[in-house]
Amino acid sequence: MNDYPIDPAKFAKPVIAVIILIIIAVLGSKFIKTIPAGHVGVATLFGDVQQDTYREGFHVVNPLYKWTIFDVKHKTHTERATVPSQDQLTTDVDISVQYRIDGKMAATILRETGTAAEVITVHLIPNLRSMLRELGTSIKRAEDFFLEEIKQQLQVQLTDRLRVLLAPKGMIVDEVLLRDFRLPAFITRAIESKKEREQEVEKQKAELERYRTEQQQKIAQAEAERNAAEQEAIMIKLLADAQAYEIEKINSAIADNPAYIQLQALEALKAISNDKASKIYFLNGDSPMPLPLMHMGEALGR
Repeated sequence: MNDYPIDPAKFAKPVIAVIILIIIAVLGSKFIKTIPAGHVGVATLFGDVQQDTYREGFHVVNPLYKWTIFDVKHKTHTERATVPSQDQLTTDVDISVQYRIDGKMAATILRETGTAAEVITVHLIPNLRSMLRELGTSIKRAEDFFLEEIKQQLQVQLTDRLRVLLAPKGMIVDEVLLRDFRLPAFITRAIESKKEREQEVEKQKAELERYRTEQQQKIAQAEAERNAAEQEAIMIKLLADAQAYEIEKINSAIADNPAYIQLQALEALKAISNDKASKIYFLNGDSPMPLPLMHMGEALGR
């Protein structure tokens, strides 16, 4: 047997203290609310929406509040809609709406619409589709959706209209972007065929231009060669005329002065006599000019 009996009261006090601390901690957490960054909180008390909006950070609150948290960061909603045009054809359009929830109106949104997701479902999607159908009726042909000016016009009109319509609902629209258009299959094939024909025409134009350029270059080259040949012919004629003139003058001078040939012959004899390879010449004693070559002017003299 234990000689020292256990006193239950000795252990009861610490247990009670721990229980009290746990209760205080649990109840104390009800008095504290932390709103994460990029969000706002809206409190309700017994179903009554509190008008004050709690921004991000630490707050001491009524422990009986129930909370709805709204994400107020920038977001993008994507939508695919079918848009009719005046030619009774429909075009599938991919749309992106860049938006954010107005944190200052979070309490009004919760009271009148509900959560942020319900704002998208109730206000953004049906109005966006309705506006697209309405604006589509101003487009004459389905293929006009591919025109850049039409695309820009639709984007501006959708952005402006949605801003005005959704601002009172607590949604701030930054921009509407039309990202892709899908026309009916037969129109797509027709457009592709038209583009192929246009590309073929452009290719033929480029080939024709290349051929024209080559021919122009050949013509220019032939013209340059012809001009060069003409200039060369003129030069040859001038040289021939000069040589003929020189010969004519020499012949005229010789005819008028027979001694000129004899003088040239004498100069030739001097050159021959100085040449180491000169030969022995036999003089003609019966000639008036017994020296070689000197008789060349006789005929002219006669």
